[in-house]
Amino acid sequence: MIEEMPIEFWQGIEEFNSQDFYACHDTLEALWMEAGEPDKRFYQGILQIAVALYHLGNQNWRGAAILLGEGINRINYYQPSYAGIAVEDLLGQSAKLLSALQQAGPEEVAEFLPLFAGTEVAGLKLPRIIKLE
Repeated sequence: MIEEMPIEFWQGIEEFNSQDFYACHDTLEALWMEAGEPDKRFYQGILQIAVALYHLGNQNWRGAAILLGEGINRINYYQPSYAGIAVEDLLGQSAKLLSALQQAGPEEVAEFLPLFAGTEVAGLKLPRIIKLE
């Protein structure tokens, strides 16, 4: 199935992994708007996680928590992998981050900013999308 995904999908994955979350959202949203199922829900889940990380980088705790939860729920169906992506890994990373955000609360959202510089926070790293070979 890897070869069936449009080049824009892989561009969105690269943007996600480069922390260019706004661009990732735009790229995947364009695909999502034109896609049919099951790809449509998959694109939407990844772009929601991307937007959650964008919100986190802007210290918007509520937006980050809500969209992480929605993205996790959307891509949960696609485990363990889909379209050449290790969905199970992305889910695990995202769920750990969401749990940590919920435990910390909105007052502590700035504590997560070092993640964007590659620094671990409470044993967490920013989620990354792993491509399967």
